[in-house]
Amino acid sequence: MKLSRRGFLAFSGAVCGSLILGNDVEAKEGKYAVLVDLTKCDGCKYEPVPRCVKACRQYNQNRFPEPQKPIQPYWPRKTYEDWSDKREKLDTLTPYNWIFVQKVNIDGQEINIPRRCMHCDNPPCVRGCPFGALTKQPEGNSVINDKLCFGGAKCRDVCPWHIPQRQAGVGIYLQILPKYAGGGVMYKCDLCKDKIKKGEEPACVIACKERLGQQAVFTFGERKTIYELAYKKVKEEGLYIYGDKQNGGTSTLYLSKIPFEKIEKALKEKKERFQMSVNVENKIESKFNSIGKIVLSSGIISMIGAVIGALSSNKTKKEDETDEK
Repeated sequence: MKLSRRGFLAFSGAVCGSLILGNDVEAKEGKYAVLVDLTKCDGCKYEPVPRCVKACRQYNQNRFPEPQKPIQPYWPRKTYEDWSDKREKLDTLTPYNWIFVQKVNIDGQEINIPRRCMHCDNPPCVRGCPFGALTKQPEGNSVINDKLCFGGAKCRDVCPWHIPQRQAGVGIYLQILPKYAGGGVMYKCDLCKDKIKKGEEPACVIACKERLGQQAVFTFGERKTIYELAYKKVKEEGLYIYGDKQNGGTSTLYLSKIPFEKIEKALKEKKERFQMSVNVENKIESKFNSIGKIVLSSGIISMIGAVIGALSSNKTKKEDETDEK
């Protein structure tokens, strides 16, 4: 695969724009939010696959990665992340599974927790991406552009919940410096971006409502309405809330009869891959904090490498044309 001149210029412009201007994600509330009521979730225990998981996979199946094999390790790593032979693994997040139901037992009671991207108000992943592949949308969701993503996984590093997952053997890095830059493409829930732009509900929300009706686990709607509903339930039903304060606020709220400190403790004791810490501070304190500077530097280095690679490829092409003459 070769990157066309037009494609390279478009990519360069997007990267440079991101590096110079940054992404405007300073704690802006989005239009929509989702309420996840854990008191109503049984994990679809009588069904082979939870409805929310099944609906998400069906709706997004055409966007799942198809890696070029054999996949080559890239310097200086000797390994790569390949989930393509584990596409049916449903009990965790993968590039092929953007939501899963996490189970934890507390005081003899099983708690089922649908887990996916929290869609933060001030997402560190957006600020942390050196190539501008991540953006926060007016609707409140954060979205990865797989055409710009190098799979560097900085979004996962700065995410308090480590949500984005990487698949090697796909993406723009294969066209530029497959052995020296990137590592694939990062994937995660984008809250069914095309649907919510039209005011429609995400696939997981629809599927849950089809099964449980008025007792559905998920409630999607205008952010103000969702927050008001959540706080009302907290007060009237004696529930606990998660997501309104964590990481500076999110577009995903969880409600539970059990304190989230207990849930956090139980997940830690199980050494779960995905935790649910209560005290989550936002890592992006300013546009150019220490983390941002490191990310920015790494982005510039990668960009220089991309330019060198493109120029080298162009030089080789001219030499080949000269030899043919």
